[in-house]
Amino acid sequence: MQLIKHAHACVSLVGDGARIVIDPGTFTPDAKEVVAAAEAVLITHEHFDHFDEDLIARSLEERPELRVYGPSSVVGRWSARRGQVTAVEAGDRVTVAGLDVAVFGDLHAAIHRDIPHVANVGYLVEGRLYHPGDAYHVPAAPVDTLLLPTSGPWTKLGEAVDYVRDVAPKRLVQIHEIMLSPTGQQAMARFLSPEALTEVPLTLVPVGDTITV
Repeated sequence: MQLIKHAHACVSLVGDGARIVIDPGTFTPDAKEVVAAAEAVLITHEHFDHFDEDLIARSLEERPELRVYGPSSVVGRWSARRGQVTAVEAGDRVTVAGLDVAVFGDLHAAIHRDIPHVANVGYLVEGRLYHPGDAYHVPAAPVDTLLLPTSGPWTKLGEAVDYVRDVAPKRLVQIHEIMLSPTGQQAMARFLSPEALTEVPLTLVPVGDTITV
């Protein structure tokens, strides 16, 4: 399976002719093109940096074959399009464009006591790659490749380190990086490395690059 890194939290996954995209939000400049190339979209939660509502609404209208999966707080707004949208929650397992997807987690990580929690799910694709959305939820399954958020109002280095230790992936790939400068990303990679605090190094994949996962 190939992973294409897009800006911020968005990635495309390509395998055996199938293509899905996870979290095409407003911080992803090419989100329109990314969604147009995909058979299905997975959304972890409703925040705009992960979910461009206008883009998804237009895409559903223009492409009846497009499928969108996410928490009910996301897809419930399109209840008239039940053949196109599917609400998912922890414990669900679905086949999306021929790829096996298991769903974990329930809530977004805390930002501040004055900001309400929203639903957030993570996706384990093909039993190998886990996208957690905005949460440090540890899935009850082995993870080969963990996509790790490295910046945001809810993230914290110490918690990220413990999260990586608890998940114990074979590979660690940065996402959710848009609030970090290149220097900040390199600093995170130094902390998240066998020379410092984690057993696996943090891989920084440039936007637009493709890796095998």
